[in-house]
Amino acid sequence: MEVRKGSSQDPNSAKYKLNQIAAKAYSDAQAAKERGEKVGWCASNFPVELPETLGIPVCYPENQAAGIAARGQGEKLCSIAEDEGYSNDICAYARISLAYAKIKDEPAQNMPMPDFMLCCNNICSCMTKWYENLSKELGIPLIMIDIPFNPDNEVSRDEIEYVKAQFLDAVRQLEEITGKKWSDERFREVMANSCRTSRAWLEATALAAARPSPFNGFDLLNHMAVMVTARGKPEAAEAMELLAKEYRENIENGESTFRAEEKYRIMFEGIACWPWLRVTSTGLKSRGINMVSTIYADAFGFIYDDFDGMIEAYCKVPNAINLETARDKRIRLCNAIGVDGLLVHTNRSCKLWSGFMPEMSRQIGEACDIPVVSFDGDQADPRNFSEAQYDTRVQGLTEIMESRKAGA
Repeated sequence: MEVRKGSSQDPNSAKYKLNQIAAKAYSDAQAAKERGEKVGWCASNFPVELPETLGIPVCYPENQAAGIAARGQGEKLCSIAEDEGYSNDICAYARISLAYAKIKDEPAQNMPMPDFMLCCNNICSCMTKWYENLSKELGIPLIMIDIPFNPDNEVSRDEIEYVKAQFLDAVRQLEEITGKKWSDERFREVMANSCRTSRAWLEATALAAARPSPFNGFDLLNHMAVMVTARGKPEAAEAMELLAKEYRENIENGESTFRAEEKYRIMFEGIACWPWLRVTSTGLKSRGINMVSTIYADAFGFIYDDFDGMIEAYCKVPNAINLETARDKRIRLCNAIGVDGLLVHTNRSCKLWSGFMPEMSRQIGEACDIPVVSFDGDQADPRNFSEAQYDTRVQGLTEIMESRKAGA
């Protein structure tokens, strides 16, 4: 069978390499566990540079839950958690993770059981309780970093010093738990890799400004796993640089991974509906709509110059900043990429994110003069999504964009 250049089967393509890196994160952790090493479970916005510098293998429950949901097993694990007394109202990622900790085997995406937990509350308060529960139920230590919500536009020196003390204490605790030692030289290597990976990733996502975009925006949702799990590794930097190179070549050759005529370009707001990824993608593609931008992807591009700069970067992730700063980030993206509309996922699982979106999206729509449409869904529980409602909302967005295009 002929392998299409650039496909997930082409070993020379960025897509193939990125898929391999994402899979290797799990296999490496499992191999380390079997060797008797300590393995952790880590929140996505916990500073990956710390365990990477120490050489400690970690897995990411959010990534695992997304993988399980995308492979059709989200409802099963959510139901197991609910049977254990966890409310249907809490995050589906949390329910899947809590269920996995009980059954310890799910062929859709297995990962080794943890010896410690790493959590950071710059994501949401649900994650704090989710990781606390896992720590208690599994009888393992929890390392928690408190990053305060920032009502200001900049990160103050006081906040950096407050968080820095916790970063250093987390290193001390990890050294005690694992017996491994911190190296400033190794940290500089990891920092360089992380920033190199992030620069290439942000360059790749920004290339959507070309018309047509050199890629289908749903590609970003798949490639993002490497930005979470392997940002500090040289192979991640190399693969992301290859991805940017392929996108530049697509622009030069007039090609794209979006396999349809690009009639309209939108920003997608929120986490993907992993159980309904094909449906949500096809609903746009069939109407010639390409999702060319999402803050969710760019959020994992961290660029900094030193240890304090790293701390500042983690204090500025999307859920730890005020509405005005978060809004302005999205407005800049919409204007830089050039979008015709905004599609908002009102995500039942992610109440913090979805809670401020009605007002934020209204302001974005006014500032960018684009139509805004929302739909109800969930990042991992398939029961909280209506295909009919999604189709109706996307059709409505299409009609508004068509009308505006005709008027222009």
